[in-house]
Amino acid sequence: MKPRLQFFNVAPALLKQVQALNQAVEECGLEIGLLHLIKLRASQINGCSFCVDMHSKEALRDGDTLQRVILVAAWKESPLFSERERAALAYTEAVTLISKDGVPDALYEATLKHFSEEELVKLSVAIGMINVWNRLCVPFHAIHPVERAKAA
Repeated sequence: MKPRLQFFNVAPALLKQVQALNQAVEECGLEIGLLHLIKLRASQINGCSFCVDMHSKEALRDGDTLQRVILVAAWKESPLFSERERAALAYTEAVTLISKDGVPDALYEATLKHFSEEELVKLSVAIGMINVWNRLCVPFHAIHPVERAKAA
């Protein structure tokens, strides 16, 4: 697969604003580890290899375990995630796939058991933000770094 265009270079003023919102999300007060998990899960759903690669590496860099990073794709079947993380991952899936079923009342209420109303707004913006990045990277074929295999 070849990149289609360098979207940062084509619309720099607009992308500067996207980056500003991204920075605000990073500084919103939600746990960095939680942000990594939702970014990774949304990127998996959206098939964004660039973002899956980046957010997996960031999660590991910031102290998450390889096993948890690998199991984000199967979080429902793994006991490694806290109730708050599980609520965030379920909400991430619903918001990312919003045209499917919306966000059902039961899921909304369950999420509010683990997040304040303010945190839920922050979580929603964070999910929207990673979906924006995915919707830029996927159509323009942003390619993740490819590390050369080491000779044996």
